[in-house]
Amino acid sequence: MTTSMLDPISIPNSQQEQVQELQKLMQREGKASLVGRGGEQALELPDVVYSLLLRILQNMQEGKAISIVPVMQDLTTQEAANFLGVSRPFFVKLLETGKMHYHMTGTHRRVYLKDLMDYRQHRDQDKIDAINRIAQFEEDAGLYDKVLLPNG
Repeated sequence: MTTSMLDPISIPNSQQEQVQELQKLMQREGKASLVGRGGEQALELPDVVYSLLLRILQNMQEGKAISIVPVMQDLTTQEAANFLGVSRPFFVKLLETGKMHYHMTGTHRRVYLKDLMDYRQHRDQDKIDAINRIAQFEEDAGLYDKVLLPNG
């Protein structure tokens, strides 16, 4: 079985308590250091790494699976379609119509994760805007609070 960088990682039940204790310790201390296996001198974690570890622990503690992927990670059209929750043929049409940037690797289309995340954010915002426009139209028409029953 092969795994992708996009495959999420969850806390095994046997390690739930250990992760919770680690999160509490890191939040309480405000800094963290790594000590080598043989007890070598501790190396203080940079603030950015410390913050990232806290975010990972918090999300895992909330039961969320975690994937760490570079934003410039190349994704296949199938991986990108899975990320958006659409079919691969639908996703390829998005690329062919120019709605999303892509590049070629040999004869294969590839999409950067960053571009995919930008597209998803704009898509989701467009949905919210459309819902708000419909709600405003209904309110302006005086239908927002009315219950409309089918005739019959």
